[in-house]
Parts: sequence; C-alpha cells; structure tokens
Amino acid sequence: MSTAADTKTTAAEAEAVRADGARTAAPAPEPAPVREAAPERDPAPVEETAPVPEPAPSAAAPDPARAPAGPAALRALARWLRAAALRSAAILALLAVWEAAPRLGLVDSTFLPPVSEVAAAWWELAGNGQLAEHTRASLVRSFGGFGIAVVVAVPLGLLIGWYRPVAVLLGPLLEVFRNTAALALLPVFVLLLGIGETSKVSIVVYACVWPILLNTISAVGNADPTLVRLARSMDLSTPRLFQKVILPASVPAIFTGIRLAGAVSILVLVAAEMIGAKAGLGYLINASQFNFAIPEMYAGIVTISAIGVAFNQLLVSVERRLSLWRVPA
Repeated sequence: MSTAADTKTTAAEAEAVRADGARTAAPAPEPAPVREAAPERDPAPVEETAPVPEPAPSAAAPDPARAPAGPAALRALARWLRAAALRSAAILALLAVWEAAPRLGLVDSTFLPPVSEVAAAWWELAGNGQLAEHTRASLVRSFGGFGIAVVVAVPLGLLIGWYRPVAVLLGPLLEVFRNTAALALLPVFVLLLGIGETSKVSIVVYACVWPILLNTISAVGNADPTLVRLARSMDLSTPRLFQKVILPASVPAIFTGIRLAGAVSILVLVAAEMIGAKAGLGYLINASQFNFAIPEMYAGIVTISAIGVAFNQLLVSVERRLSLWRVPA
C-alpha cells in the first residue's frame, strides 16, 4: 500500500519538477533575424573580341566645331544677296529698258545708243587714259571747292545761328545771295577771274556754301531748348555748351547740307567746264557732243553719276561715324 502511494507521490513530484523546468527553460523572444545581403554575383564573362580599327580622318570631313558656322554664313550671304538685289532692281530695270528701246526702234539709236555701246565707249576711254585724265581734273576742282566751302560755311553758320546780332546783321545779305543761282553768276566769275582754274573753283565754292550755311544755321537754331536749359543750369561755359550740346545735336542737319553741297559741287563744275576748259568731264561731254560722238558723251554722263553716288555714300559713312551717340528710332 505504501509502495503504491510512494509511487504516486514520486510521479507527482516528477511532474511538478518538469513543469517548473519548462517554465524556467522557456527561451526569451529572439530578435528579428537580420537579412543578410545577397552575395555578389560574379560578372558574366565578356567575350574578348578583336579591336575595331578607327577610320582614318578624311581631309574633306567637316569639323564638328565649325559645323554651325556653315549654315549661318550661308544665311547671311543669302540675306545680303537678297538686299543687294532689291536695291539694284530699279537700276537693272533702267538698264534693260535703255538697252531694249533703241534696238526695238522705240527711240532713235543715233541719239540714244544702247547701253552696251555706251559701255564699250566707256571701256575704250578708260583704256586709252582719256577718262582718267578728265576725271582727275574734275575731282581736283570739285573737291577743292567743296572743301573750302565746308571750312568757311560751317563755322559761319554756327556763329550766325548762335549769336542773334550777327544773324540780324547778315540776314538780308544772305537772303539776296542765296536766291541768286550760281550758274547765273558764271559769266561774272569768268570776267573777274578769267577762264582758268580760279574761276571754276570759285563757282564751286559759291554754289556749295549756301546749302551748308543754311542747314547749319537751322541746326543751331533748332537745338532742343530743354537740353540747352539743362546745360545752362549745370553752369556750363559757352565753349563746353557748344561741345557737349549744340554740336552733337547739329551734326545730322549739317551733314544734310554737306551732302547737298557734294552733289551741287559736281553739277555746277560740269557746267563751268563747258566754258573755256581743256580738261574735265564737262569738257569731255561738250567735246563729244560737238564731234557727234554720242556714246562717249553718255559715257561721261555715266561717270559723273557714279562719282556722285560714291561721294554721297562716303559722306553718309562719315555722318554715321560722327552720330554714334544717337539712339536709333
């Protein structure tokens, strides 16, 4: 009896001991496992291939650095050609009519030869030296008188335009002479100064003075009064006022008169050379008319026109250089 009871006791104790051991030995919660990085894979083996030879540079291959310049240059050239064609369209039309009218019988070719015959006569005159001789004589007279007129008329115009008493004193005299045509006084110049170079240069000076003088007086008188008052409020002296305000504001109008005088100098000179001259474009035109060399006469006229256009373009370039301060409209 006791043995059976001991056995139950022993079994119960053993069961209690196992339960306590299980509680004691219960493991603590483990932290979340750290995911290990995936092992690096070895790169796939690259098959070795034979190196490809680079192409040899060609002399005609375009340079990549200069590639954009080509189209830009072509566009600029196209714009320039378009502008040149537009400017010369009227001249080309005139030359075409001049060539066609005598050949079609619209005008008498004896008095108006085709432009091709005039060009041939001009080339012949240039080849034998006559054109250069006559042109040189005319340019010396024309530019000489024109230069003297500029030197005299610009300072005089500034003086008359700025000082009111001088304008009042010389105003009536200027009105008398400026309404007298230069060619009307040509016989007077010839009688007083002879038929030599002095009379021809003097008539050019007289004809060129008036456009320059009148435009200079007008330019000074029409200077912006606001600018003048502002300059005076800054206590600028009269020379500084002329230098900083009056002269810059007067340049466009003065050069308008100078350009008019440049055209007048050539036109008046041609008329003066037709009287008592032995050289010059006017003499060439007059002598060709008397000898009935009509193509040579037109060649002289074309030469005068070309000189006038070139001289005007030169004056326009000088005016732009002196008017860089102006703000374009």
